[in-house]
Formats: sequence, structure tokens, C-alpha cells
Amino acid sequence: MAGGVTLLVGTKKGAFLMEGDVQRRDWTLRGPFCDAWPVNHVVADPATGAIHAGGGNEWFGPAVWTSHDRGASWTHSSAGLAYTAGETPVKSVWSLAKGPGGLYAGVEPAGLFHSADGGATWTHLHGLRDHPSRPEWQPGGGGLILHHILPHPTDAQRLWVAISTGGVFFTADGGATWEPRNRGTRQDYAPEDQLYPEHGQCVHSLVMAAGMPDRLYQQNHCGMYRSEDAGRQWVSIEDGLPSTFGFPAAAHPRDPDTLFLVPLNGDTAGRYVPEAAAAVWRTQDAGATWTALREGLPQRSAFFGVLRQAMTTDTLAPAGLYFGTSSGSLYASADEGAHFACIAQHLPTITSVEVMEG
Repeated sequence: MAGGVTLLVGTKKGAFLMEGDVQRRDWTLRGPFCDAWPVNHVVADPATGAIHAGGGNEWFGPAVWTSHDRGASWTHSSAGLAYTAGETPVKSVWSLAKGPGGLYAGVEPAGLFHSADGGATWTHLHGLRDHPSRPEWQPGGGGLILHHILPHPTDAQRLWVAISTGGVFFTADGGATWEPRNRGTRQDYAPEDQLYPEHGQCVHSLVMAAGMPDRLYQQNHCGMYRSEDAGRQWVSIEDGLPSTFGFPAAAHPRDPDTLFLVPLNGDTAGRYVPEAAAAVWRTQDAGATWTALREGLPQRSAFFGVLRQAMTTDTLAPAGLYFGTSSGSLYASADEGAHFACIAQHLPTITSVEVMEG
């Protein structure tokens, strides 16, 4: 639907495209694509119009699927998506990102790959797994996964990644060397004298503020944080939220002070929205205060969660806000969260939601 918004939806049973008109009122669902493989993340390359879908599992192996015709046809490649013989094999692709340096893929077990040819072939960036802390990385509930990649918008050498459970790491030389950037984030499940380690935190989501590449926001297993210095130091911004636990975070496309979260009721309490009443929580002052946005969302018997990559915004005015649930429902707001509508139900578990415009 040219001129509108297309939601790129990753699920446990393939990728879907949800095409909306320019008013973001009427939607048409297509899919599943990618032969119904488990797809963890779907992204678009604005420069080429290509759609890339990363996924796989222990049976299929890892792959990145690519479509150059808005989903009409797909190819997939695993060329180069492998570790050195003797290492634990790459199981699946968990995250994708297009930056000025090319296309990146984060995988399980945690590692980072780079493609300079639009996903046809991949090269392992060894520097991250060569970091001295790597033997101490431990798998979280979803495995030992690299689930977020944040390229700097203009500097191809600068990149942040998030690993569960390894923490946030940063490179300033295109991936040759890396440093942990977790100071100030808690690890509540560690002994009392080890609550703030250099690495090993269970980060769940990592996003960049609009127009401020050094301001980062992080939803962690143990709290919500903001950094003003590219991740060197983090401060807690969880006061006012119903829970310190959740997965997704989405930054406003123009306002660096506005951020959206979906807190859950806790890591051992079911991992669904608090009191089974759905809400997106919004700050408009960089985390000083929070407001619950509930209009159009179910307020009874909502026993769902929202996973790491499953919430996003578009760049229109007012900004659109979208999220998909673990129970297969897709919600959309065309007015920055003031009102939501359910635009799809009964999909497989939704693992990611991203936007392609135009």
C-alpha cells in the first residue's frame, strides 16, 4: 500500500506484513512468509527498499531472508553465518540492524555478523567474542542471545549491542575491539556485594533518543535506565513505573525526552501486564515521570506480554505507535498512544514489530 505504513512482523511461524493506508486506519495482512520458519526480527533497508528477516532454530539453522519486492518473493542465505569449527554452532539470528557501515546480525549463541552485500554473505566480527568477559556470559531465559544492535546514525565505526546475559558492549572501531558499558545498572540476582558488575547484566532492550546519539535508554531485567554519555554511566528512571521488569522500549522519532515502555508484572509472577490490564507507559521528560496509556487496550483478562523487539514507532506526525503480543494480537495507535486499536488477532507469538514507510 504505497504511501502508507507497513508493519514488519516477526513471529514464531514466519514473517507477516501488515499494510496500512496513509491515515493508518485500514490495514491488510499478508503472510506468513519465510516458509513459516521461526522469525525473530524483520527490518527494512530504507535505502534499497529491501526487507530482511532473521531467524531459524536448531533444526533449520540460522538464516537471513530477503525480499526486494515487498514480500512477493524471498531468498535466504546462511553464507558465513557460522563460528569456527569446534565452537557451539550458531542456532538462529535474533536481531538485525542497518547502519552506515552495512547490515548487521546478532545471533545465538551471542555474537555479531556483518554483511556488506545486503545479506547475501556474512562475516563474523570476532572482536566481540574475543572479549575477555565472554567465558562469563550466561544464557538468560531466551538463551545466550545478542538481541539488540544500535548503529550510530552517521559514524560507521560506532556500534552498541545488547546481550542476555552479558550486558551492553560498545565498539568505536567497527567491531574490532569492544568495551562493556553497564556502569550503574543493577544485577539483582547477584550476591549483595556484586550488584553492579562491569558486565553480566540482563539487558532486555536498548534504544537511542531521537537526534541525541549519546542518549540511550535501556529496559533491563532489573530496572529501567537512561545514559547521557553513550552508555558509560546509567541512571535509574524506574520511579513511577508499576514494575522494574519488562522487555520492549520504543523511542519517539523526534522528541528525545519521550519514550514508551510496556512493564510486566515481574520475572517470577507470570510475565504479563500488571493486574492483567494492558497499558503502554510513556515519559515525556526523559524518565522523570510516567503516564499509563490505556485507551483502546484490554483492561481485563489480558494475560500477555510484549517481547524485546515487539514495539516500535513510525516517523509521521503525530507519530504512530505499534506493539505485538505474546498471544498474537497486534495493536496500533496513530496518535502517539492516546488511542489504540487492535488490528490483528490470532497470529503466532509476535517476536518483533518494525515499520517500513512509503
